[in-house]
Amino acid sequence: TSKMSAAIASLASYGSDSDSENESESNTSPEKVDPDATAHLKPLQSGPTMSLAVLNSAPEVAVKEAVETGIHLDPSLKEVSYNPTFETMFAPEFGPVNPYKTQQMAAPRNMLSGYAEPAHVNDFMFEQQRRTFSTFGYALDPSIDTSQVSSNSYIGAVDEAEKNKGLTVFESGSKKSEKRKKVKGGDAAEIDNFLGPWAKYADEKDVAKPSEEEQKELDEITAKRQKKGRNEEEAPAEEKTILHVKDMYDYQGRSYLHVPQDVGINLRSADVPDKCYLPKKQLHVWSGHTKGVSAIRLFPSSGHLLLSCSMDCHSKAVRDICFNNSGNQFLSAAYDRYLKLWDSETGQCISRFTNRKVPYCVKFNPDDDKQNLFVAGMSDKKIVQWDIRTGEVVQEYDRHLGAVNTITFVDENRRFVSTSDDKSLRVWEWDIPVDFKYIAEPSMHSMPAVTLSPNGKWLACQSMDNQILIFGAQNRFRLNKKKIFKGHMVAGYACQVDFSPDMSYVVSGDADGKLNIWDWKTTKLYHRIKAHDKVCISALWHPHETSKVITCGWDGQIKLWD
Repeated sequence: TSKMSAAIASLASYGSDSDSENESESNTSPEKVDPDATAHLKPLQSGPTMSLAVLNSAPEVAVKEAVETGIHLDPSLKEVSYNPTFETMFAPEFGPVNPYKTQQMAAPRNMLSGYAEPAHVNDFMFEQQRRTFSTFGYALDPSIDTSQVSSNSYIGAVDEAEKNKGLTVFESGSKKSEKRKKVKGGDAAEIDNFLGPWAKYADEKDVAKPSEEEQKELDEITAKRQKKGRNEEEAPAEEKTILHVKDMYDYQGRSYLHVPQDVGINLRSADVPDKCYLPKKQLHVWSGHTKGVSAIRLFPSSGHLLLSCSMDCHSKAVRDICFNNSGNQFLSAAYDRYLKLWDSETGQCISRFTNRKVPYCVKFNPDDDKQNLFVAGMSDKKIVQWDIRTGEVVQEYDRHLGAVNTITFVDENRRFVSTSDDKSLRVWEWDIPVDFKYIAEPSMHSMPAVTLSPNGKWLACQSMDNQILIFGAQNRFRLNKKKIFKGHMVAGYACQVDFSPDMSYVVSGDADGKLNIWDWKTTKLYHRIKAHDKVCISALWHPHETSKVITCGWDGQIKLWD
């Protein structure tokens, strides 16, 4: 029990502090108190009553100094703000290595592709050496001190460097030639004898007569020219016509120009289909041409016949074709510089027209009372108007600054729009040789194919920056910025654009031989079909059909899609 009481007393003293002891001293009364009751208030007696064991609860840890010597530097640091010892600087790297890093990835890098050290070359010097290298093929070796330039301090075409004496692009090698001396001009006070800036050069010749050799060359050239001219004027190529069907006329004596009535669709009606659909598959291939087809045209109003022209004729390719309103005659424009009028039924050439220039496009005037007149856009920047009855030129529209590519009649055929290599679009009143509207912007490109929409309100122009632009066709001829069709590649080719009859789709070929179909309302590219092996130069939507499209290409094929 004495041991127990001693332990309790020691615990009590452990829990108390000096203040409470003082208080207890002041509070004690002289009355006799049970020693056990106050034992916990008395200090411990010294003696062998109890011994407390010493505990160290810290875990055993290896001392850091013994393991690692010095402070470790991060190997990716670029600069250190104190003086580390050699051992610290070159201590081996600790930690696991990524085994999957390639040698290139593991090497020290300060940019994506490696380690770029600052080179002390200013921008001008660098650009000068770069341009010199790309022009002449040599440049100064940047790792050699430029103060001691010798032949081995060049890299690249060292022989060139020696030949040019190491001149850069910005130092022109040739010295300025001596100025030609003029005859002294006298005194300005003497009006009659004063020559001033009008004086002749001292070595100037008055007569420009060719030497004997030059004269010979000139004679040869002129003779050649005359010979060439004579040949072409003498012989416009012989026309020949081949009929491929068995019978020219059917049992009722009708030719193939007669519009058929047994094809399940009324080709004579003026109504357009209510709703058109996207063509999906190939129905038919017409493969008569041996070279690229350059244009296709449907028979007027009915569309039951297709006329095509191509590059496979014996002398020069045919560039453009155009039916008259009734379809019984058509015009062709070719690189032999002739425009020819043909009979659609018999295939006979009725007449020929030429002004010794290449016609690029040809159009009949669509008015019924002007079917004897046609216009052609020529390579000499003019639009020429002929009368079929007399065979003579009756008007010339000469305002373009480049070859004329297209002619399109608008506004109930009172006006026509032409585009040209001069990147402009001009609007003309019929028979007035001055354009009343000229559209050209610095941002505009050449537009070598133009189509009028079925409702007559819009002109779709295939622009050479790979987009189809839409111009209003009624009075202002403003560019419709909301309707731009792109996503196809046509740069360099005059790919003909067309509309579906209900104005819901726009179709065009492209340089890769694809047929592209856009939605008119949203200008989204809906569908793309690989139609031809080479350029798909033209696409026509049949005016009476909901989804039949005809394409032709430079692979010589004409295809029908549905």
